[in-house]
Amino acid sequence: MKSDNSLKPSQIQFVGNIPHNHQPVPLPLKQNSEKKTAIVAGAAGFLGSHLVDRLLGGDWHVVGLDNMQTGSARNLDHLSNNENFKLIHHDIIQPIDHAASLIFNLACPASPPRYQADPVRTLKTSVIGTLNLLELAEKNKAVFVQASTSEIYGDPLQHPQREDYWGNVNPVGIRSCYDEGKRAAETLCFDFRRSHGLDVKVARIFNTYGSRMDPQDGRVVSNFIVQALQGEPITIYGDGSQTRSFCFVDDLVGGIHGLAKLKPDEAGPINLGNPDEFNMLELARMVLEQTGSNSKIVHHPLPQDDPKKRKPDISRAMALMGWSPKTNLRDGLAKTIPYFKDCLKH
Repeated sequence: MKSDNSLKPSQIQFVGNIPHNHQPVPLPLKQNSEKKTAIVAGAAGFLGSHLVDRLLGGDWHVVGLDNMQTGSARNLDHLSNNENFKLIHHDIIQPIDHAASLIFNLACPASPPRYQADPVRTLKTSVIGTLNLLELAEKNKAVFVQASTSEIYGDPLQHPQREDYWGNVNPVGIRSCYDEGKRAAETLCFDFRRSHGLDVKVARIFNTYGSRMDPQDGRVVSNFIVQALQGEPITIYGDGSQTRSFCFVDDLVGGIHGLAKLKPDEAGPINLGNPDEFNMLELARMVLEQTGSNSKIVHHPLPQDDPKKRKPDISRAMALMGWSPKTNLRDGLAKTIPYFKDCLKH
């Protein structure tokens, strides 16, 4: 199965021919004075494309930015005739100038295999890219929403993780390009808030799953589902006792959208995730049950710096936004597995 990242420029409809030098290609957008403009960096990604849908449903003009490093054109195909959306092929490591009143930064590879494939670029995306978008937000006096991560906490010594926990991160390990990049990005957000009065919001996102995940990106939910559907062994790293908390994408995007609506005096950081905790063996068995697969579970050595436990304390999100996830893991998997079945047909 080929990844959507192998698409030729001419195959990416409604974007036009994408130059290989990664320069932005602005497209015409019908102006409507009754609508405000939101920018979503990482718009062709898993989370970004769902956020674009949510914003368009809320009467926004949306400008998507994506360099298609890990994003997929297919995630946005359904918007090809939507006059309130345009996509600009752009790498946020380079500055960009565009009017907007709301900016979401979701641009960065998020799965370990993807962000470790080019660790220097990953760090640049988190640090230089965030700096460029913060400067754009300052110029526009826009609200800025940073998609941070539970990786901020590293291999946590506190459980569950609260926002006031400073984390336990290896600064020189193979995951550091992502972990420390996101930590530095948070620093930039709060420095812009203190120094420039910028209205920033920081969301610390825990494991999320759902449709539009790349089947080949190496995340545990997509790995297990694809392996089960193809009758391959389910690969568990370590003994399977390590835990994660899995949030369905619709719930998570609702939290990000709600975060943008908070008053300027509340910047976060705010944990967004599902506090229901499962170990890897439990997840594997649930996937096997729902797919009806006969795949066997096999164990491999645990990767370096892989967190042993991960569970969000979401009391702050509940208090400030009345937000909590509504979809349990079993129901969320039932909604997600058909997407992967369809992917495997192509």
